[in-house]
Amino acid sequence: MSKEKILITSGLPYANGPLHFGHIAGAYLPGDCYARFQRLMGRDVLYICGSDEFGVPITINAEIAGRTPKEHVDIFHAINKAFFEKLAISFDHYSRTTWPGHIETVQQYFKDLLANGFIEEKVTDQLYSEKDKRFLADRYIVGTCPKCGFDKARGDECQKCGASYEAADLKNPRSKISDSPLILKPTKHWFLLFDKFKERLAKWIEEKHWKSNVMNFAKGYIDELRPRAITRDSQWGISIPLEGTEGKVFYVWFDAPIGYISASREWAEKIGEKDAWKTFWCDPETKLVHFIGKDNIPFHAVFFPAMTMGQNEPYKLVDEVPANEFLNLEGRQFSKSEGWTIDFERFFLEFTPDQIRYYLAANAPETQDSEFTWKDFQMRCNAELLGKYGNLANRILVFAQKHCHGAMPKLIDLSKEDKDFLAKIVAITEEIKESYNTFHLRRAAKGIMELASAGNVYFDAKKPWVLAKDPSGRQEMENTIGCCLECLKALALVSSPIICASAQKLWQLIGYETELAKQNWSQIMDEKIAPKTKFQEPEPLFKKVEDTLIQKEEEELKKVLSKVEGNVEPPKEEITFDTFQKIDLRVGQILSVETIPKSKRLLKLTVDLGFAKRTIVSGISQFYEDPQVLVGKKVVVVANLKTAKIMGVESQGMVIVAGLEKGIEMLHLEEAQPGDRVT
Repeated sequence: MSKEKILITSGLPYANGPLHFGHIAGAYLPGDCYARFQRLMGRDVLYICGSDEFGVPITINAEIAGRTPKEHVDIFHAINKAFFEKLAISFDHYSRTTWPGHIETVQQYFKDLLANGFIEEKVTDQLYSEKDKRFLADRYIVGTCPKCGFDKARGDECQKCGASYEAADLKNPRSKISDSPLILKPTKHWFLLFDKFKERLAKWIEEKHWKSNVMNFAKGYIDELRPRAITRDSQWGISIPLEGTEGKVFYVWFDAPIGYISASREWAEKIGEKDAWKTFWCDPETKLVHFIGKDNIPFHAVFFPAMTMGQNEPYKLVDEVPANEFLNLEGRQFSKSEGWTIDFERFFLEFTPDQIRYYLAANAPETQDSEFTWKDFQMRCNAELLGKYGNLANRILVFAQKHCHGAMPKLIDLSKEDKDFLAKIVAITEEIKESYNTFHLRRAAKGIMELASAGNVYFDAKKPWVLAKDPSGRQEMENTIGCCLECLKALALVSSPIICASAQKLWQLIGYETELAKQNWSQIMDEKIAPKTKFQEPEPLFKKVEDTLIQKEEEELKKVLSKVEGNVEPPKEEITFDTFQKIDLRVGQILSVETIPKSKRLLKLTVDLGFAKRTIVSGISQFYEDPQVLVGKKVVVVANLKTAKIMGVESQGMVIVAGLEKGIEMLHLEEAQPGDRVT
């Protein structure tokens, strides 16, 4: 009987800068723990990832740095690959989208979609820089505001007067990169007719049992599917495999998910079995799981499945999309540009990969955004890893060395208390197994500490140090230590997917010479430690995180914060509390999102406020790759704003957002219901 195949992917990281722990918490640690667990379960696992190396931001940053795009991605591919290795992320293969096999695979995807009638050509006018010899997106355009005359206005909004407009409405538009003038120029592109997949996608997704946030996002996208451009004008990217298409490349969102297939092809070549990748991708019995952050839901739950439905090859469609929310750092989003991040080199001089792996697992942002704080990191390392897990292992092994000749005693005539403890070990282990299998990493980490606590409670209750003083109590003492050692064996097993190095060390301390990661979960639980198995000399599994280290890291962040706050706009003039009370802030749930004709910036939102459904016009379109991600979101709305007509649409309120230099951040609520007051 063949093994069950599990094909696992983590979202391809963009090779335009170094990763941070927020990225690891969202897509990579959960994927790695799941892969490690499934290998222990005896399944045939292929865990794939790689660098996403195309896109306009890469060309811009490469130019700023004075290097070619290829030199640029080579640097960050190496940096991020080394970071994954440092964190013991167990990819079976880590590829990159610049390898020739990826280009071939993407072009074949396009050819199949084109031949099957899912792609069409269209011509549109775009702003073009003759000096830069490229079309530019709004974020790379500046000019004179058509309303107030400010001569450094952004491509979609004037930061001086607040006016919004189309980039083409700017007076004297010019390139933000070279300061050269821009002209409107027609350009031909290829559009994927996603609307042709609506019915099939809707039927397919009804059979899924994904998390509610994933299902809401995906269904919202499917309802609003329309043709979408898959090409852009650039010299950096995968070329279109048609004549007369020089200077046209595929959008990175189109080519990146195909990278999972091309990476698998490269893996097959690496192991010397050229077609081995097909045993995963072309087998309907394979289970395909995409680990991603929430911002990638539409691409993995809708667009990539639709693209795959249009293929002639019988590629596997995704089975599970365990998308996670975001991890923030001390109350703010991670930001490399502002320095609001954790320096990796300094971190690993003081702390271990297992410490951060455990902390991110125990604090995983599975259903809502979570927070990294240095105090919480210290507490979990000291109170849980060291105080519960490490303390249990050390006290048992030290006692066994002294009173059991450093070997596994033979268990004879176990008491009810002993048997109950062994049964509890099995029960907790089963709960942890189910947690791993259903993508509940946070619950698995909690279960590990529950097992360690159960061992400590049992050890204290049995008082083996008292039994050791009485020759008549020797067998009971040996039974106690034997049961505790069985607990350590189970503890090493269940913690192996998360704290792999520490689990392996514990495995060796209790007398095993094999590699724990290559063992079988059921076999370990079924087979008792053989009597007379010799143990290694005990040594600590974890070290204490000292206050001085945490204070040092907090001081570093305070320095960054003082710089950031120094650039923050000062508050407006004071108002009275009575004035503030006049503003009626309510929770609203976005039911639908529509674009407004002739506007790239405005969206028409239908919002449920509990007591009424309102139409709200909001100038946020340019900040979302696809605005349908907003469907289902609970947001904060000014409910008593006077109705205003904007581009022919009556707007009956305002959605509250935070304005950032790089865009916006919308306030999202989880538990509150439509109509609830925000005070």
